[in-house]
Amino acid sequence: MDTKMLFTTALGLQAPWQVTRLEFDAQAKRLDVRIDFPRGSVFPCPECQQLCKVHDAPEHEWRHLNFFEHKAYLRARQPRTTCPEHGVRQVAVPWARPGSGFTLLLEAFVLELVRSGMAVRAVARMVGEHDTRIWRVIEHYVAAALARLDLSALRRVGVDETSRAKGHSYVTLFVDLATHKVVFIALGKDHTTVEDFHEWLAKHGGAPSDISDFSLDMSQAFIKGIGEQFPGAALTFDKFHVIGLATKAIEKVRRAEQKDQPALKDTRFLWLKNEGELTTEEKTQFEAAKAVAKKTSRAHGYKETLRALYKQADRAAGEDYLKDWIRSASRCHLEPIKSVARTLLEHRDGVLHWFDSQVTNGILEGLNSLVQAAKRAARGFRNPNYLATLIYLRLGGLDLKLPRCLPD
Repeated sequence: MDTKMLFTTALGLQAPWQVTRLEFDAQAKRLDVRIDFPRGSVFPCPECQQLCKVHDAPEHEWRHLNFFEHKAYLRARQPRTTCPEHGVRQVAVPWARPGSGFTLLLEAFVLELVRSGMAVRAVARMVGEHDTRIWRVIEHYVAAALARLDLSALRRVGVDETSRAKGHSYVTLFVDLATHKVVFIALGKDHTTVEDFHEWLAKHGGAPSDISDFSLDMSQAFIKGIGEQFPGAALTFDKFHVIGLATKAIEKVRRAEQKDQPALKDTRFLWLKNEGELTTEEKTQFEAAKAVAKKTSRAHGYKETLRALYKQADRAAGEDYLKDWIRSASRCHLEPIKSVARTLLEHRDGVLHWFDSQVTNGILEGLNSLVQAAKRAARGFRNPNYLATLIYLRLGGLDLKLPRCLPD
C-alpha cells in the first residue's frame, strides 16, 4: 500500500474522495494532505440526494489532528452541485461539519479535553489555535445538544446559585435530583430565573405541572418564583442550608466573643468541622477553646442539637423536636441563634417537608468543585455565557452526537 492509499484509508475516505498528494514541511512543522475527486465525479444534491454534476469546486482547508508534533491540514476542492430542481448547492465533506475550519476528529479531541477538565486556553495552546476558535467549537456542540434535550421525565429539581465572578455576579443551577445532571443554567439569582426555567422546561418537553418537588435554600426570590411558576410543587429547604444557618450564627458569636477572649482567634475551622472529623490534635485545641468560649460553646451546642433534627423517626417526631428547639433557641441570650430560630419558625413547613421528600441539595454541593473548576477555566473571558457552556458540557450529561469519523 502506497502512502497516499494509506492516508486515504486512515482518513476513512470513500470514492470519489481520495488523497492525491502529501506535502511535508519539516521546517514549518506542517503536513498538508491534499484530497480530491476524479474529473467527471458526481455528488448527491444536499436537498434531494439526486446525483448531480459539479458546478465548481473552490479549495478549502481544515485543521486536523497533529501528525506527531507537526500541524496537519486537509486541503480539498469542495464541490457545489448543479441540481435541476434546487440549483447550485454546496456539498458537505465527510471529514468536517459545514462551516467549521476543523475536522471532526480534531473537534472530538478538543471536546474531550475540555470536558475532562482542561482549561480552554490550555487546550488552545496544545493544538496551536486561538482560544476563540476553540470556544466556537464548544458552543456549537453544546447548543446542538441542548436543542435535543428532553426533560419530559423531570420530576424533582434542586436549585442553587453560585457566584461566577468577584462581586455580585451569579449563575443559578437547576439540577435533576434523579439523574444528578444540570438541566438549566440562568444568569442571576432572582425570581426571574425560575420564570426562565419554567419556559425552558416547557420548551424541552417537560410539563411544569409534573414537577413535584424543589430542593432549595431559603432565598425569598426562589420561594416567590417557584410559588408563582410551579404552584403544585412542594418546597424542601435543604438540610445542609438549615444547618448552615446555625454554623453562620456560631461564627457571629465567636467573632463577638473573641474581643474578650483573644484565644478564640484562628479557631474558626474548629467550630465549623464536625467533631467526629477532628484529629487528635484538633480535639485538644477544640476542648481548650470551649473551656474559655462560653457563649460560642453554647451556640455550638445549639447547632449540634439542630443537626439531630434529621435523625428523628418521622415527620411527627421531627415537628415536635423542631418546636422544642425553636422554643429553647428563642429564649437564649445569643442573638444570632435567636435569629436562626425566627427563620426556622417562618419556614417550618419547608424544613419539615424533608421527612416526606428526603430530597437535598447535596448533589449540588458535590458538583460545586466541578463548577469552581469550570469558573477557573472560563476566567478571563468577558462573555458570561462561557461559564454556562462549560457547566453544561461537563455536568449536563449531554449527548454531543459526535459523528464517527473513522471506519469500524
